[in-house]
Amino acid sequence: MLTLATTNPGEPEIFASLQGEGASLGRPSTFVRLSRCNLACQWCDTAYTWRFEGDNRPHRDALAFDRQANQLTLSEDDVAARIGALSPDRLVITGGEPLLQGAALARLVALLPGMHVEIETNGTVAPHPALDAQVHQYNVSPKLSHSGNPAELALIPERLTAWAQDDRAYFKFVVADHGDVGEVLALQATYGIPGDRLFLMAEGRSPAELHARNRWLSDICLKHGLRFTDRLHIHLYGDTRGT
Repeated sequence: MLTLATTNPGEPEIFASLQGEGASLGRPSTFVRLSRCNLACQWCDTAYTWRFEGDNRPHRDALAFDRQANQLTLSEDDVAARIGALSPDRLVITGGEPLLQGAALARLVALLPGMHVEIETNGTVAPHPALDAQVHQYNVSPKLSHSGNPAELALIPERLTAWAQDDRAYFKFVVADHGDVGEVLALQATYGIPGDRLFLMAEGRSPAELHARNRWLSDICLKHGLRFTDRLHIHLYGDTRGT
């Protein structure tokens, strides 16, 4: 069984769209958004996947979501059928933190031969071996200090080392101000992350926020030989579920 986020109560967040970020930006993809996360980013734009009533971890919106309305459980067969009803042959599994449900995801992906599989992860959880064998690309987004997560939870050396050595792993760092870039460069140097697998992405939930940060962030990428990524879905659809 898989625990998923919802678009509306009782409706799982499974949808077709264009990938909005990172190495696959602009590619038609089928998305599955899972529920639950082991971290708590104070700027998270999918807090409905983890900040349920009774969860006091900090978030800038200070919203608490009803678990019953925002989370549901489906069988792997049911999820596979819903994915199969959509046209894109690229599957992006996101969250929350998908690798918390690695064994169930391995069973799901086994039902979807021919799909190109991407996993979006915060980089703290090791992939389940049965799942790892079926994944084509990892989109790894380690959380910097401005996320509000303590480094001992968010930046685990053995996991960062493993991701840096995995050619399937593309790193995406969320940047809010100039100081965050220093943290990224330090992590790049420590773990030997290749510049062609390292993206900087502005934090922002509106086109205006992104535009203001993109202007200087793109210059930093050029200076340091890093890759830049926008958030295409925000420009196209706004900060909405199922897009």
